[in-house]
Amino acid sequence: MNVAFAGAFSVRMAERVRAHLEVPCEIILADEAAIVPRMPDVDVLVTLAFTPEMGAVARRLKLVQVPGAGLDRIDRAALPSSASLANVYGHEVGIAEYVLGAMLALGRSFGRLDAALRRGTWESQWAVDVPAPPVWLELAGKTLGILGYGRIGQCVVRRALAFDMTVCAIRQNPLSGAASDGLAFIGGPQDLDKILASADYLAITLPLTTSTRGLLGKRELALMKPGALLVNVARAEIADEDALYDALVQRTIAGAALDVWYRYPTGTGPTFPGRRPFHELPNVLMTPHVAGWTEGTLEARAKLIAENIGRAARGEPPLNLIPLAGRR
Repeated sequence: MNVAFAGAFSVRMAERVRAHLEVPCEIILADEAAIVPRMPDVDVLVTLAFTPEMGAVARRLKLVQVPGAGLDRIDRAALPSSASLANVYGHEVGIAEYVLGAMLALGRSFGRLDAALRRGTWESQWAVDVPAPPVWLELAGKTLGILGYGRIGQCVVRRALAFDMTVCAIRQNPLSGAASDGLAFIGGPQDLDKILASADYLAITLPLTTSTRGLLGKRELALMKPGALLVNVARAEIADEDALYDALVQRTIAGAALDVWYRYPTGTGPTFPGRRPFHELPNVLMTPHVAGWTEGTLEARAKLIAENIGRAARGEPPLNLIPLAGRR
């Protein structure tokens, strides 16, 4: 079996996956462009992206294994008829912990307070001859709105309830059997405006699709409370870049914690994560798409990817098989 890991993220998973393999494999490491000439000999491709150029020369391909949950860079039409498509999860706990941590860090300005105290400035009631700062808000009693009540959203809910928050959520199909214990409200896409208007904190955990791209634009962000904080751990493009930047500059929302971005590195050296200068805004907590980069996530994903490589070798369907239109 020839197993290729294409792209920086996938390549970083290779050694963890190798440790769990139970079938002999030749491992190939490459970036997404360099893998194309190797594709005729590849049986399993571990990648975040699949292109027509890859598909055109993939003569032996049995499985495209996405090493994450998102499928927005997979051109499904380019997959050869012999190949299955699968993804992985295992990131729910790490991302849910990030959401609560980001809400606390942003809402209580931990970053600014840390930087000030390192300069010897006490932005607190202990400072001498200066006014005391405004008191901090608590999570208890506040409303958390969750856009997307899947694996991540459900993990966030359990943690938010432990902080005595009121939690509302929407999902594509609110009647599909998802547990709603503890939720004050669960609705469908038609309830988006209701969630936006009521939320003190808003967590985005939706997949990026044609219907969710640009879901939060100028109109939607204007519905939010001026004191609301937004946390995006899904895909940046769910919130329109210009509309979000303007809302943060104009303080029509109080702030945002952003772990997903509009621009990613394509080479070495500094890379700003968007067209707009989010890095200049004091009310933005910026992290480089690391919410799910935890030991639990990586170990769970490595085991599942290794299992699916073994299944491909045995001619069995993969775990987390993604249905493809027109196939039985």
